[in-house]
Amino acid sequence: MTSLFRHLRRGFGENVRFAMLAVRAHKLRAALTVLGIVVGVATVIAMVSIVNGFNNNMIRSFQSFGATLVQFQKYEPRFGHGPRPSDERRRRDLTYEDAVALKAAVPEMRAVSPERYLWDTDVSVKFRDNETTSPTIAEVVADYPVANAHWIGYGRFISESDHDHGAEVAVIGEDVRKVLFPNENPLGKTLELNGHKYAVIGVLEEKGNFMGGSSNNFVLIPFSTFDRQFPHIKNSGGDTIHIATVPYTPAQVQTMTEKGRAVLRARRHVPFNKPDDFAIFTPDKLIESFTGITRGITLAMIFIASISLLIGGVGVMNIMLVSVTERTREIGVRKAVGAHRRDIVMQFLTEATTLSLLGGAIGVLLGIGIPAIVKRAFQALPAETPFWSVLVGLIVSLSVGIFFGLYPAVKASRLDPIEALRYE
Repeated sequence: MTSLFRHLRRGFGENVRFAMLAVRAHKLRAALTVLGIVVGVATVIAMVSIVNGFNNNMIRSFQSFGATLVQFQKYEPRFGHGPRPSDERRRRDLTYEDAVALKAAVPEMRAVSPERYLWDTDVSVKFRDNETTSPTIAEVVADYPVANAHWIGYGRFISESDHDHGAEVAVIGEDVRKVLFPNENPLGKTLELNGHKYAVIGVLEEKGNFMGGSSNNFVLIPFSTFDRQFPHIKNSGGDTIHIATVPYTPAQVQTMTEKGRAVLRARRHVPFNKPDDFAIFTPDKLIESFTGITRGITLAMIFIASISLLIGGVGVMNIMLVSVTERTREIGVRKAVGAHRRDIVMQFLTEATTLSLLGGAIGVLLGIGIPAIVKRAFQALPAETPFWSVLVGLIVSLSVGIFFGLYPAVKASRLDPIEALRYE
């Protein structure tokens, strides 16, 4: 058994050496042969890396807003833009009174945060000579930090008293602070929001980006104060509030969600046999929707890469058939001195798999390198290469070599030694 293993190992080593000699002898031909495999393997690994990194980054972003967040809103959560379905557009807006009713009727709700946002591009926030026109302006209540897991870095948050009295106070994000107050403490200072003066009472702790946008570029003001300064937003009929809620414990999420649904259905007079006329957003639901989209993109790219691998495999088979023809006399000599059919099969099969693995190795290097370059060039587009994708790339390239190299190898082994020796 030991001698047999030693013989097989020596034969395999010689076959690999012959294969590398053949590659060096026909460099251009070998390069063109494995090009399809290189492209296919690199595409698969690069796309898996980018999509995997994007998925993980998005999941971390969603979960940073709280794994137990349940948000009631008018429209169904989605990715991208475009017109809403007509049935969604006909839905009535959620109201501040809906949020009050939820808090009163659902004891499992630890925090209930009605929120409305000013999406106008004509926003100016100033402090002396410093100005920013990019922040998102939002009306919030005291429960906002707990509901959104976005805490105060220093200072204090908007209180119930601020809301009840329509106080002209503001809490700002780190991005706004860096622009307006780069070298001084903002607490107690007065900024101007579209000409209205607000005292800065707190600064939110810095938070990671969400879906490519900053989570720190906010100016938050009391709910009642927002409605007074921007009455057109409340009365436009096209803007609605979002009601963010969280339970006391993760185990209460399901109960809280069902009770909240029942309260809103009753308030909105939805018949028992009709679907909800509002949407319920949870991080898990959005993560599921997002991964469904990226899964489809990944499958499409794998299909395209498979075509490239098929082309590469056909190239390997063609070049091996040419190699068999070129080395007919060599095959005849080997058979004449006692080589078995399996030895011929192993020789040419090893050469085919060596070519494929060479292409696979180059493809793996490119597949790892491309996402790394993308990650360095575009910080908002993370990439993470899982080990299994590298392993799959090498296994696929090996399988291509075996599958497409088998026919030429068997054909070579079936050559008649006398005819092969006569071949010119």
